[in-house]
Amino acid sequence: MPRFAANLSMLYNEHDFLDRFAAAARDGFKAVEYLFPYAFEAHTLAQRLSDYGLEQVLFNAPPGNWDGGERGLACLPGREEEFREGLLRALDYAGVLGCPRVHVMAGLIPAGAERSALRATYLANLAWAAEQAAPRSVNVLIEPINTRDIPGFFLNRQAEAHAIVAEVGAPNLLVQMDLYHLQIVEGDVTMALRKYLPTGKVGHLQIAGVPMRHEPDLGELNHDYLFSVIDELGFKGWIGCEYRPKGGTSEGLGWLRQNAKPTA
Repeated sequence: MPRFAANLSMLYNEHDFLDRFAAAARDGFKAVEYLFPYAFEAHTLAQRLSDYGLEQVLFNAPPGNWDGGERGLACLPGREEEFREGLLRALDYAGVLGCPRVHVMAGLIPAGAERSALRATYLANLAWAAEQAAPRSVNVLIEPINTRDIPGFFLNRQAEAHAIVAEVGAPNLLVQMDLYHLQIVEGDVTMALRKYLPTGKVGHLQIAGVPMRHEPDLGELNHDYLFSVIDELGFKGWIGCEYRPKGGTSEGLGWLRQNAKPTA
């Protein structure tokens, strides 16, 4: 059965952030992910993980000015120093939290920018990030994101993400495959799973109902079937529940209680 991680940035918003760890544990989750840890001291978060027997499986490196609309720095020429400082900060947090994965957001395409220059910057930054992360046993992840949710995002398609991973060639640079984004941009989700999971280059999966990003049993994807495919393909990683509950988080977990378990 797949292993599910509660995304605490989206789930349990009826609680203050630090109280979401307890809520997730009460519902049986053994792992959590979220967007950013940086509003809290790393040791404060580590204590919450320890208190509730949770594993931290993913968070994002600093994305630039998030509140100002930035969505990552990795592809932006001239922002390399800021990118590096943020990545090192993320790795420090990962060390304290015991987190083996850090997602590096690509960023938005600036008006008038040459895509070739953005791609060259992206590859150079990813190679540097993977090199820094390797001695700490951390995988660096990149994620194709749909341009309906984030217009202008640099990386949108699975094939391009895997081509970039292959070109950089670092063993700890992997793809974060979000089935919600995949369905919106490309569709044919089952065949994408069958194509890419066996490569070993998918480091994390995420799910949400399409099109409204509610629970995975609400929408056009048959997640029960997809979970069976993921099991068949032998994926041993985590599946992040990165959706916006339509109502209360716990009340909306019927899909999980009926069809899967949040434990390993």
